[in-house]
Amino acid sequence: MFDSFLGSPSVRMDRPTYHADFRRIRGSGIPFQNKLERGQNFKERGFASWEAFAAGDWEASLSLADERRDAYAQQFREEAQRNILARRLRVIEFPVTPYVQWEMFVLRVRVEVGDNIRVLDARKISDLERERPVPEVVILGDVVMYEVQYDDDGNAAGANRFADPALIRETNAGFNELYERGEEFHSFFDREIAPLPAPAVAY
Repeated sequence: MFDSFLGSPSVRMDRPTYHADFRRIRGSGIPFQNKLERGQNFKERGFASWEAFAAGDWEASLSLADERRDAYAQQFREEAQRNILARRLRVIEFPVTPYVQWEMFVLRVRVEVGDNIRVLDARKISDLERERPVPEVVILGDVVMYEVQYDDDGNAAGANRFADPALIRETNAGFNELYERGEEFHSFFDREIAPLPAPAVAY
């Protein structure tokens, strides 16, 4: 699964180019969008909730996690109008990192307004990750696929763009298999995230 990524031709895009290409393809009539999120530590500068989290103000970060609720709801209404099925699979390692603990509160807001998110314990795919982690990837229908890139400090840094139909089909099949293995978001959140104490953060 995902073996064909190695050596497959791609075009490297910086962040603005990636975002522009993503929006163009996403608005072109694709039937689905699948996102596999694997990293455990990112930085989301400019997002007030993350900024509060990074500053060590856990309570403020939780209260601010709701700030994009209306924008998320509008996004999902537009997806429904365009008949786009959007799904996300979040792979999580244990012990849960402070970033992931924070992110799960943001994802909970997204789920509450219509996002389709499942969670997968990384220990359940150790057989797939003997040599490398599963890819951080976004698939837009059968048209294009992006391997999202980050710098060494966890900041978004663009993407590698893949357009080979066979590679996209193979990767999407892998996503579908893992998504079926994933756990329903709220059951995971209530069991693994809600009981955790506030994290100690040093950013």
